[in-house]
Amino acid sequence: MEVLEAIRRRRAVRDYLPNSVPVATLRQLITAASWAPSAMNQQPWHFTVVTERAMLDDISVRSKAWLLKTASDMSSSDHFRDMLRDPHFHLFYGAPALVVISTPVSAQWSVEDCSLAAQNLMLAAVDLHLGSCWIGFAQGWLNTPEGRECLGLSASSCVVAPITIGYPRSEAPLVSRKAPIVTWIGVLPSAESGPPGSSNSPPSHP
Repeated sequence: MEVLEAIRRRRAVRDYLPNSVPVATLRQLITAASWAPSAMNQQPWHFTVVTERAMLDDISVRSKAWLLKTASDMSSSDHFRDMLRDPHFHLFYGAPALVVISTPVSAQWSVEDCSLAAQNLMLAAVDLHLGSCWIGFAQGWLNTPEGRECLGLSASSCVVAPITIGYPRSEAPLVSRKAPIVTWIGVLPSAESGPPGSSNSPPSHP
């Protein structure tokens, strides 16, 4: 699949089939994530893969309770509070796997680096006919001492991206995008110009 097509087709999937994702496929996703750029090539990411249903259920319950207790200024509070209080609402939407991207060190730009790895992982999921969703609701509790202990992470670790992985129950609808706001600084190249060596490029010498 072309990269631009994968970018357009990626959606936040919130309804999964119960089918498990093969270990080899999960490894493919992590390998793709590990090819993300990182500051000074430090590659500060750590991947924790959770496929144990009981643990996924426990993280969901604890994360919901933590949010209800701590997020007093939650936007659209009534809607989200009702959702979090619903015992039938599962934070991971029935996904068979959760990939948690964390960084063991609080180095400068490590959170940005892990975010880049997360985007690689989600785009690779599209190419492998999988769905994904970055579950922001889980980040708070997973960054508590209890949450880190649950995942076997060190006390200094920072959980950046808990991402569900699974087979979508149905194809997510296309979502329109706002026109990007762009400020151009400098002389714009002509539409006829192209990369070096292309037929549209000017010759490199007289």
